[in-house]
Amino acid sequence: MADGYTHARSPLAGRARELASVGAAEVAFLAQVDLRADPALAPRLSFALPLEPNAWTAGGGREALWLGPDEWLVVGGPGSASAITAELGRALAGEHHSVVDVSANRTVVELTGDARFDLLTQGCGLDLHPRAWRPGSCAQTLLARVPVLLQERDQATRVFVRASFAAHLAGWFHAAGTS
Repeated sequence: MADGYTHARSPLAGRARELASVGAAEVAFLAQVDLRADPALAPRLSFALPLEPNAWTAGGGREALWLGPDEWLVVGGPGSASAITAELGRALAGEHHSVVDVSANRTVVELTGDARFDLLTQGCGLDLHPRAWRPGSCAQTLLARVPVLLQERDQATRVFVRASFAAHLAGWFHAAGTS
């Protein structure tokens, strides 16, 4: 199925140089599946769901980001959304749940380097100090007045941004990071 992306155009196509100027790069076409279910059903899945607010887990080729008490964003490699939705549907069959492929809704920008925190704090109200923000954290917030989902990884921060705001955010990154 990854073959289906050969003619797709990412929301930040042509902005790689601008992003690179601030230590960022687009991670295009990740599979993103919204899962709504009772957290008590988590053991039925082949990967762990974070049950603590503003956390994410990884396993089985999937990452699960906590969005709310009964909502997660399940992220996988490009072209894997159908497999993820089918897997979740089978695991939760007969239970009240919702599984929706939202891959086209957002693109992902990954920031690296220690300066990323200075850049992010210019447009984000979250406390990004290591005492509060560390690998394994995620949060929905505003960045440069744009709704985003931040995911802190080892040595990188991923910014999930709606496709319609991606170009604006790339421009903001460049302006804020080179001023």
